[in-house]
Amino acid sequence: MATSLITEQHLTHQEWLNAIAFYRDELKIMQNRLSEVASRNTKQEVMVLVEHFQNQFIIQSSTLDQLSHDINKHEQKLAALIEANPVASDRRHAETHPEHGEAFETFEKMFNEMRKEYVRFLAKVM
Repeated sequence: MATSLITEQHLTHQEWLNAIAFYRDELKIMQNRLSEVASRNTKQEVMVLVEHFQNQFIIQSSTLDQLSHDINKHEQKLAALIEANPVASDRRHAETHPEHGEAFETFEKMFNEMRKEYVRFLAKVM
């Protein structure tokens, strides 16, 4: 069982939540651009790829929802620990959840790969 300072965990969680907000905004921008492409180009081969990216955006959004939920759940546990014993909470350790970091890294890798594929698609059709 690994532990780290509660304050360090909180800062990491805030960084992840800020990144999640960024990725959500980026997905909205990508979706809007995809809608433009779909309205201007109705060729069957393009529409197949439009649907592919729509599905990818749904999957990425779902993954962001799950990551956000898991992070907020852990934040609630940390808050409960502090509430139960607020003395020296800035120097106390709590159990870490390395699977959250691994899941976030995996998400970023998959998102960046999807974004590269998406940019190549846009370059072809625009």
